[in-house]
Amino acid sequence: MNYRHAFHAGGFADVVKHVVLVRILTYLQDKPASFRVIDTHAGAGLYDLTSDEARRGGEWLTGIARLMQARFSESTAPLIKPYLDIVRAFNRPGDLEAYPGSPLIARALLRPQDRLTACEVEPKARKRLIDALRRDTQARVVDLDGWVALPAFVPPKERRGLILIDPPYEQKDEFERLAQGFAEAFAKWPTGIYLVWYPVKSRRASDSLARHVAGVVGAGATPGRCLRLEFSVAPQAAEPGLTSAGVLIANPPWTLAGELRAILPELEKPLGRGGAGRFRLETPKA
Repeated sequence: MNYRHAFHAGGFADVVKHVVLVRILTYLQDKPASFRVIDTHAGAGLYDLTSDEARRGGEWLTGIARLMQARFSESTAPLIKPYLDIVRAFNRPGDLEAYPGSPLIARALLRPQDRLTACEVEPKARKRLIDALRRDTQARVVDLDGWVALPAFVPPKERRGLILIDPPYEQKDEFERLAQGFAEAFAKWPTGIYLVWYPVKSRRASDSLARHVAGVVGAGATPGRCLRLEFSVAPQAAEPGLTSAGVLIANPPWTLAGELRAILPELEKPLGRGGAGRFRLETPKA
């Protein structure tokens, strides 16, 4: 599986991941103490939806473009609004030509006391990310492999925060590296919030990762909680490409599960292809 950010920017997987990201960061804002966001595989930061890469797949057309036009209930609209407002801020009124990646979405939700560390080793993507965050004293772009950074940067001095793990899945052993890296980082910082994104291509691999993460989280001196969300826009065999993706949240905010139960049913219709999508939200077992 090759999941380069530029080819899939603004697709359904980005939408679901970033809705969760925004809800977590919104929760962290509720307390005055500072927090840090660590993005282990940050990408380029801002994506041109008119580029050849974005046009090739056109995933944003059935992702963020549909969501921008969707109507939500009175209870769900305020939960979605902060995410959509960030996307709108990178576009002219009425247009949709750019999509912010995770580091820019996170940066938009930092208060003056909060910090962002974004890791990216691919030279072109790193340069674009540096340009997007140039002269920003709250955000640091690091030329370091995400798997090295994951255990090296925890715990942060803020002692509160989120680690986003969203690798490109270019290597066959990426799931195994993710499981190992998460375990090493969690052992050093068991109170942090971890958001792990993964493509659902193999049910066996996805289930194994979920069991591993749940086992690590639940085995500590003070056992934590784990939440698993998977979203599918079409049956896997029906269409080529990615049709299902998931996130694992270790130590989720206590408000998150309830918010997602309100949000996710209202994403099924706009994001589904040829009909409604479907989601699963559960507490995985080790």
